[in-house]
This record gives sequence, C-alpha cells and structure tokens, in this order.
Amino acid sequence: MPKTAAQARPADLKRTVLRLLSYMGHAKFSLLAVGVLASVAAIASLAGTYMVRPIVNGLATGGEELLAKQVILTAIIYAAGVLSALGYSQIMVRAAQRVVSDIRRDLFAHIQTLPLSYFDGTRSGDIMSFFTNDVDTVSEALNNSFANVIQAAIQVVGTTAMLIILNWQLTIITLVCDAAIVLYARYSGAHSKRFFAAQQASLGDLDGYIEEMVSGQKVIKVFNREAANVAGFACRNDELRRTGTAAVSYANSMVPMTVVIGYVNYAIVAVAGGMLCIKGLADVGALASYLVFVRQAAMPINQFTQLATFCSTRWPVPSACLPPWTLSPRWTRYVELVQTGDAAWAWKIPEGQGVGAYGHLHDVAAVDESGRAVAADGTELTCGLVPLAGDVRFHAVDFSYVPGTRVLTDLNLFAKPGQKIAFVGSTGAGKTTITNLINRFYEVDDGEITYDGIDVKHIAKASLRGSLGIVLQDTHLFSGTIAQNIRFGKLDATDEEVRAAAEAACADSFIRRLPRGYDTPVTADGANLSQGQRQLLAIARVAVADPPVLILDEATSSIDTRTEKLIERGMDRIMRGRTTFMIAHRLSTVRDADAIMVLEHGRIIERGAHEELLAQHGEYWQLAHGLKELD
Repeated sequence: MPKTAAQARPADLKRTVLRLLSYMGHAKFSLLAVGVLASVAAIASLAGTYMVRPIVNGLATGGEELLAKQVILTAIIYAAGVLSALGYSQIMVRAAQRVVSDIRRDLFAHIQTLPLSYFDGTRSGDIMSFFTNDVDTVSEALNNSFANVIQAAIQVVGTTAMLIILNWQLTIITLVCDAAIVLYARYSGAHSKRFFAAQQASLGDLDGYIEEMVSGQKVIKVFNREAANVAGFACRNDELRRTGTAAVSYANSMVPMTVVIGYVNYAIVAVAGGMLCIKGLADVGALASYLVFVRQAAMPINQFTQLATFCSTRWPVPSACLPPWTLSPRWTRYVELVQTGDAAWAWKIPEGQGVGAYGHLHDVAAVDESGRAVAADGTELTCGLVPLAGDVRFHAVDFSYVPGTRVLTDLNLFAKPGQKIAFVGSTGAGKTTITNLINRFYEVDDGEITYDGIDVKHIAKASLRGSLGIVLQDTHLFSGTIAQNIRFGKLDATDEEVRAAAEAACADSFIRRLPRGYDTPVTADGANLSQGQRQLLAIARVAVADPPVLILDEATSSIDTRTEKLIERGMDRIMRGRTTFMIAHRLSTVRDADAIMVLEHGRIIERGAHEELLAQHGEYWQLAHGLKELD
C-alpha cells in the first residue's frame, strides 16, 4: 500500500525534532517553570516514600514526639509535591496551547505557499488531518509528556538509588522484573507501530471520502447514489475501526502487563524481605519503605515506554505538520513589482544584478564609460527599473505534470503588450497548462518564460501574481457578502471601485436586484447564486484588481448566450490596453483576438488571426464549420 501524506516519515527526523524544540523555545520561561516544579514534585515523591522507614521504625521504638515530627515533615513534603504538580499542570496547559497555536499558524501560512502540484497529489482529508488530528496530537504530547519525562527521569534514577541503599539484594529481583517490563514494551511498541500507521492512513481516507461526499451532494442525489455512498462510508469506517482497535489493543496492554509484573515483583520481594527481617538482616521500616518504592518503580519505566510508543506510532508527521523549511528557494533575491512616482508599475531588479539573455539574472561585473552594465562573460545587462508592459513570451518550453508524460513540447509563443491571444483545441491539448505556467502554479521542465524580458523564475511569486488577473472556469466564492467577494481582488478597494468593477462586468444589475444588494451574504460557495452570476462576480473580482495582464480560462463558459452578449462590452473595457490570454469555449469569443493558437497534443499546430486561419482550411477551419467539436 503506497504511503499517503499522513503516513510519510520526515526526511530529516533530527532537524524536524529541532524545529519542534524551537517552537517550544517560544514558551521557554513557562517550560522552565514546568521543569522546576516537575522536579520538585518528583523529589517530593521520593522523599515522602523514604519517610515511611523512620515512621515505621518510630512506631516500633515508641518515640511519640519524634514520630509526630516525622509525620508532620512527611505531610509537608507531600503537600509541596501536590502543589508543584498542580502548578506545573496549569502552566503546561498554557504553554502547550501557545506552541500548537504557533505551529497551526505557520502550517496554514506554509500551505498558502505550496505549489498546486502538492494539492494535486494530496487528499483534502489528509490536509485537514494535519490541522486537526496531528496538531491535537502535538498538544497531547506536550501536555502529557514534557513534565512526565522530567518526573520519570528523576524517579527512575532516584528510585533505583533508594532501592540499592535500602536493600541491594532485593533490588536484583526488582531489576529483573523491570527488565521484563521493558522487553514487553518493545514487543508491544513494534506491533502497535504498524497498526497506528495503518490507522492514520484509514483516517485520512475516511476524512477525504467525507469531504468529497459532502461537497458532491447535488451529483449524488441526481444519480441516486445515497445507498452506495453509505456503503462506501461503512467500508472505510469499518477499516478505521479494525486498524484502530488493533493499534489501541497493543498500546493499552502495557498498563495491565506492567501491573501484573509489578504484583509478581511485589509478592516475591515481600516474602523475601520478610524472611530477611525475621533473620535480623533488615529492619521493618526499611522493608516497608522498600515495598512502597517497589510499587512505584514500574511507574516511571511505564511512562518512558508509553512515550516511546507514542512518538514512534502516533506522533504526527513532522514533514507535514511542521512546515518543511528544508525546501529553500533557488534564488535568495527576486525581482519585485513596485509603483513609480507617476503611478506606473515597474519591475525592480535587485541591486548589483541585471537581466541578461532569456531574462536570467546575473551579477554586475563592470559598468563601462557609457553606463552600460555587463556580466562577467560580457553579457549586456538591464538594471534598475523595467517598465511593466505585459510582454509575455514562451521560449522552447517543455512541461510534464507527471515525469515521462509530456504535456507541452517545444512551445514557442509571444504576446506583445496589449495583445489578445486566444487558445483553442481539444481537451488535454494544453490550453490551461499554458496559463498555469505563466502564474508559476507549476515550474517548466525546460525552456524559459519571460515577462517583460525577465525570466518568471526570478520574479517574486507575490509580485508576479499581483500583476496578473485570472478568471477561472470553476468559480470559487468565499463566505461573506457580494461586496467582500468582489473586494477579494483588491482588499482596500472602496465601495465606488467595487461598484465600478461590477458595472464593468455587467454584474451590477443583478446585484442590485438581490434583497440586500452588495451586502447579500454568499453561502456554500455561492449556492444561493446561479452559475452565471458566480462567473460574473469572478470577472468583477478581476476588474477591481485592475491588472496589466488578464488570463480568461473559459470565463464565459457558464454564461448563457444572452448574458454573454451583455458582458462583451464590459469585457472589452476590461481587456482594453491589457495583454490578455483567453481559453476559448466558443469561437465567437475569439474572433477579434490578435492571434489565435490552435493546440493539439501540447504543440501549436496553427496560429494567426481569425480570417487568416479560416483561409488555411486547416484545423481551425474545421472547428469553425462544426466539422470538429471545440472542448
């Protein structure tokens, strides 16, 4: 069974653990206080147990005054231990919540930076599991393990020392029984580890199935697949029950087995110790104290073994739960988008660098008398500010979503500033892939894509995407109002700018007819709106962003012919003066394009204006005359 994201092990466990410790460092003073209080509680437990010896011996000798002092001292010791335990438990809760809050914050921020290829290969259920199950497990580990480790370490060392001091002969028996506990813990941990991994996989599968079924309820009801889905859920739920039962069964067997071995040890030591007391080789107080220590000896060992089992079986995947900072960017300095004094936009080249052939960045080696910057190999460089014009070019680009399966092959095209470029072709020809590469949703296998003469790999992603506006075929609306969804394209847009954008997209008329107008709430990804209305809002969202380059991925595919005619004027206003890439759903939408690219199997087989392509009587001519379908 292939490993899912929920099962994957971190490539560098040491670095992952150190990263987790760095989060704990954010609450270092709280954790220091927990460590001190946990140590006091452990020492108090050891001291209180040892006080059994003088108290028992005091009863035998009849020293009432001394006995009273010893009882009071023992009460003070235990009281200090109880107060310390109460204190560290309360502090630990707050510290643990701060740590997991920081992890959850950084995890969500990191999710925003991941490429689309990550989401293509990772189930939604697994991603949700990172935020819920895995982060909760970190919280559980911190709450239950940090202080326990400190206490257990002190108790193991202290108990062993006290046992040897009280009676080294009986300690040999105790150590043999403790070794038996450790051996069983290793056996139990080895078996439960496999089942806990399977449980995590089953949980991710179940979460993903639930997410798919909930989001696809309309399709489910159309095809009457409720019963089949219930059966599918029952199968996955039963698999989770089976793996969870096996995992927890092995893990939970530790406590009963420890208790059994502890009772056997206690019985043997009690009999052997009693015989030593009868023969005068040990005092009664020492035996009484020793027997209490014996009952406690297995406890810290059990805590250590349970912690080891927990870390090796249920510990959330650090490579998923903690952001993988090992993925360093290739370039440490990027070209950024800036606004110049005349309100125009420009690309700012990093100081000391310049753009050379194919848009690559080079270090400036020298500046000649005329002020021309050159690289070490003599390449002339463009430095400083490069005006944002919207010139986009593909230079011999190859791309594959899956290694070995080429989607685009040796693709060459250019879009001059202000041009409208349209892509047509059958499903799988590579139309959407081209627009995805402009955004750097994916990285090219070979070749370059330049934007105003700069390789897009050298442009900061935030700046690159900030200069692009996209209308996708599948519209996604967020919880909030109509106005807030339009304003998503420009968060600081005024109400007037929002309305102007809606008018440009011909969305203003239907919005005003809604019960609350622009303040109408959007529910369930726009379920209270028609598909066409959702598409109009997506176009308005781009219009308010006012980007220099537009990408329209079948932007009017969900709009009826009448509505399409109504928005053509608005779309023309939005596209005027902007470089535009269009993926065509209807040939009527691309007739006025400056250049139409006909794609087939990842290659451009025809290119030209509408009339030019018709005159060629080729693939486009067949599409225009209905001899082939346009997907």
